[in-house]
Amino acid sequence: MTKQEREELDAYLKGIVLSLPEKPGSYQYYDDEGTIIYVGKAKKLKSRVSSYFVKNQQSAKTKVLVSKIRNITYSVVNTEEDALLLENELIKKYKPRYNVLLKDDKTYPSIAITREYLPRIFKTRNRTLKGATFYGPYSHIETMYALLDLCNRLYHPRPCKTPMSEEGVKAGKFDVCLDYHIHKCGAPCCQKQSREDYLANIEACREILKGNTREVARHLREEMMKKAEEMRFEEAGELKRKLDLVENFVARSEVISNVNYDMDVFNIESDEKEAYINFLHVVNGAITQSFTFEFKKKLDESDSELLALGIVEMRDRFDSHSKEIIVPFDVDLPEDYATQFVPQMGGKKKLLELSKLNVKQHRIDRINQAEKLNPEQRQTRLMKEIQNQLGLPKLPLRIELFDNSNIQGEDAVAACVVFDKLKPNKKEYRTYNIKTVVGPDDYASMREVVRRRYSRIKEEEGQFPDLIIADGGVGQMESIREIVEDELHLNIPIAGLAKDNKHRTREMLFGNPPVSVAIPLDSQLFKLLTQMQDEVHRFAITFHRNKRSKRQKASELDQVKGLGDKTKSLLLKTFGSVKRIKEATLEDMQNLLGAARGKNIYDQLHDNSE
Repeated sequence: MTKQEREELDAYLKGIVLSLPEKPGSYQYYDDEGTIIYVGKAKKLKSRVSSYFVKNQQSAKTKVLVSKIRNITYSVVNTEEDALLLENELIKKYKPRYNVLLKDDKTYPSIAITREYLPRIFKTRNRTLKGATFYGPYSHIETMYALLDLCNRLYHPRPCKTPMSEEGVKAGKFDVCLDYHIHKCGAPCCQKQSREDYLANIEACREILKGNTREVARHLREEMMKKAEEMRFEEAGELKRKLDLVENFVARSEVISNVNYDMDVFNIESDEKEAYINFLHVVNGAITQSFTFEFKKKLDESDSELLALGIVEMRDRFDSHSKEIIVPFDVDLPEDYATQFVPQMGGKKKLLELSKLNVKQHRIDRINQAEKLNPEQRQTRLMKEIQNQLGLPKLPLRIELFDNSNIQGEDAVAACVVFDKLKPNKKEYRTYNIKTVVGPDDYASMREVVRRRYSRIKEEEGQFPDLIIADGGVGQMESIREIVEDELHLNIPIAGLAKDNKHRTREMLFGNPPVSVAIPLDSQLFKLLTQMQDEVHRFAITFHRNKRSKRQKASELDQVKGLGDKTKSLLLKTFGSVKRIKEATLEDMQNLLGAARGKNIYDQLHDNSE
């Protein structure tokens, strides 16, 4: 686009913005192909739309959106609530590129009750059936089947699909079927059950599907007591059976309070790319719906904006008309839409915490599923977490860890292990014999090793790490810092992993002076850091043991003249240890090495022993 074309477009868009009314409504942005790329809502259309074109207030993503706008249309509505609903409908219809995308497009099943002469109750995914009342949809399929089963066992609605009219029933056109004989239906089609009684049962099923199970239980209990007082014990026993069914169902459903709450509960968890929103529908103190869904972010939407969209979407999808909404913070919703409440204590606060628990668990589950399909995604997430926790300038793609090992200063060694993208790069592992330090001085040993490693990398122009981690606390970190920063003038972040008195990793330290980094001990990141620390410790200990073992094995055999490495190996392989070599007889030695050589080595070993 030329400069002149850009100026003409800006003038055209400015003219549209200036002519917008200060009324509630929805606005739509179009690209050069006439496709809707963004839909929004506003209390005042002119103020909201004009804010997109204030350059010093634009985020990077908003700048991209504005650069694509070629036309603007809008729809004025009567109320802010209508604007919210219209925005939601347009987003679902057009799926604009720059709007948040609802990732869940599943059609969940509902329970339908028809308006026939003898109504039916059944599961359906088609909510366009004429003359039917729908309950749900049910995201938790087991709950739906449990409700259907309760209705069928309590009230036996007819399971057949046969169309039945009043004229046909009264004319006796229908015969009893197997369902009647096995007590799954009262055969109202043959007038073996009166229509009034059948409709009363259907109304009771409606109350159950609305969540009013306590009211159903209360009514059954009153009827049972009445029948018992009238000494109609068989009928009272049947009512007792039904009451037990209802109470067992209530006991298995999630009842959160003895208070008859009727409300919707929402909570949110979000990151840079996605937002997860949980919805709980509570009727008479029992949770009848629980559903968590995801929005894929496109612009820099706030949690409040996303939660407002989620509230409208879920209440519309699940046909909820609860007058009270529980939220974790104030959300920009129309005043007449519903009453918002941010609880601080009590049963409503527990509901909000339960919703938070659900949304957190859903987020963890989705992350784990994605990482199973793409393991590199997990590594990237954890590296990003390290970067954020430590405030690093870039992702720690290469991490090096150091550890020392010695016994009272003897056989002092050190090790360096390398992790590329959080995976061990064993070809890059290095071991070091401590050369300049006398006695058990871990700090001096660390300075020597770090100096040797990074001086060489600097001379050879090799690859420096993005993060150095010391197997230790403040002292080890400071020893590394003295060499890396003060002596070699390198800018490499340094962290430390400190252990408690039981030699368990306690905390991660970072900064100068070092401070503890708030990483939960049960998090994936802390477990990974602990595994990395265990790896460098294992590598250092293994090298130290091998060195000590070689020294101990070779100590006495090295004093025997004429004994080379091959002969040492042969003796150790044959007899197993230096002690057993010395216990071997002259004959054994000569049989293995020959008469003259065997006697020579035998004599030297026993002379040395004496």
